Amino acid sequence: MTIDLKKDFPRLYRPGARDFDRVTVPPTRYLTVRGAGDPNTSPAYRRALELLYCAAYVVRGALKARTGEAFVVGPLEALWWAEDPSVFTAGEKDRWEWTLMIPLPDQVSQADLETARIDPEVSVARLDEGDCLQIMHVGPYAAEGPTLARLHHEVMPRLGVTFNGPHHEIYLSDPRRSSPEKLRTVLRQPVRPESPQ
Repeated sequence: MTIDLKKDFPRLYRPGARDFDRVTVPPTRYLTVRGAGDPNTSPAYRRALELLYCAAYVVRGALKARTGEAFVVGPLEALWWAEDPSVFTAGEKDRWEWTLMIPLPDQVSQADLETARIDPEVSVARLDEGDCLQIMHVGPYAAEGPTLARLHHEVMPRLGVTFNGPHHEIYLSDPRRSSPEKLRTVLRQPVRPESPQ
């Protein structure tokens, strides 16, 4: 049996591309690596990717050895934030902070993680985002700006909600194999009711 979170939770991984969907995201464990800097040029970003995927496959092997079950590794996910959020619209990528993540199915136990002996730079973290707005972005990563502006300045004010965690992206396409205009990325924003003034 192979576990595939994208198939098990289609509502979380297949939002529409036209309007924002409102979803409740269950608490999820991730393998994570945290860093900062431009993802296009930062050696730390490339190293984080290597560490994360290596850890994911080792954990996958530990689960399979224990239970006979395997899981589909990926998709890559990331949280993005900055002290000054305007750096995202200004394109100042060297000031971005990020956490790269790969989700773990519930079947992975603490014993599997201990057996895997993952690199100390890789952490296991539980993310509880709850109420979220999300949409499928089709196209280059650099073209996400207008969609996020619509979320921040139109959709969230209309719904009476505000930010409740970092911007979250889920990469469903491999940029090495897909042309930029065909890249599919889930853009997710945890939200909470806006406090009355």
